[in-house]
Amino acid sequence: MSIIGYFSLMIDLRSDTVTKPTPAMLEAMMSAEVGDDVFGADPTVNHLQQRLAEMFGMEDALYCPSGTMTNQIALRIASRPQDEVICDKRSHIYLYEGGGMAYNSMLSPKLLDGDRGRITAEMVAANINPPDDIHLPRTSIVGLENTMNKGGGCIYDINEIKAIRKVCDENGLHLHLDGARLFNALVETGESPSEYGELFDTISICFSKGLGAPVGSVLLGTADHIREAKRVRKVLGGGMRQVGYLAAACNYALDHHIDRLKEDHARARILGEEMAKKDFVEQVLPVETNIVISELVNFTPKQLLAKFEQLGLYAVAFGPQAVRFVTHLDFDDKQLEQAVDLIRRL
Repeated sequence: MSIIGYFSLMIDLRSDTVTKPTPAMLEAMMSAEVGDDVFGADPTVNHLQQRLAEMFGMEDALYCPSGTMTNQIALRIASRPQDEVICDKRSHIYLYEGGGMAYNSMLSPKLLDGDRGRITAEMVAANINPPDDIHLPRTSIVGLENTMNKGGGCIYDINEIKAIRKVCDENGLHLHLDGARLFNALVETGESPSEYGELFDTISICFSKGLGAPVGSVLLGTADHIREAKRVRKVLGGGMRQVGYLAAACNYALDHHIDRLKEDHARARILGEEMAKKDFVEQVLPVETNIVISELVNFTPKQLLAKFEQLGLYAVAFGPQAVRFVTHLDFDDKQLEQAVDLIRRL
């Protein structure tokens, strides 16, 4: 059978951002009631923001175009120029946001090397700069990421987060969560959003990844945080008008796309098991959610990705000797069966 005949469509596992709205989500979007959100007059956006704030037990929320924007706003409102952010060296806020913490907020990072990107309270405490030493930047923020993308979608132990919260309280530090895939963690652990709302000062929730919406992230925090965040969103160009059409997709995702994340996780584990059997794979990071990272031998990522693409599968290089699959809403059991067969053929 020819390659073209084997796959009627390419299987795209580059990211969970590649999904398209389902017909039902599109219907919800097209029927949304909208207004001018810059005036605070879009009822669908207001509903989404209120809903998320209540879900997490936080005071207020702000809808933004992207998770990068919500993360960058959080850093900006919690700091002064010349401050320092403690985070893991694999953090999205450091690696994948275009140097935004330096450009937008004039912050520098204190990079730690945690367990697959998960830092500990002990590590945080050991890396807080003396506040009166003028040679050093002021430590002001601790940034965590859950799930941890570069760590293969691994999940933080909530007890460790509680210990980090205690260190932050003792030292007057702002604790921010990049929760781009937080719901992936919650469906696995059974923990509640409100437990996280109690632990973090600000939280970024992304809807365009596992939740399957086309656009949008929400920043959660206190009323004062969000009041200031609106100013920063404006200057970053994030003030949108009749954006309820997009917010409606996020509301739909909250109703219909949370519990099904477990399906993505189950499929990812199968892919991880198959990759671990290959002689060109040195190891597969433990698969806890929907991300599969395989470290290679005898193949470069470029070589392996070219072979995958020839057979109808997209993945991404994820380091000098690793490739990543991410399962998602548009990757079903039939495609899983095809992907497994493809891996076995190599």
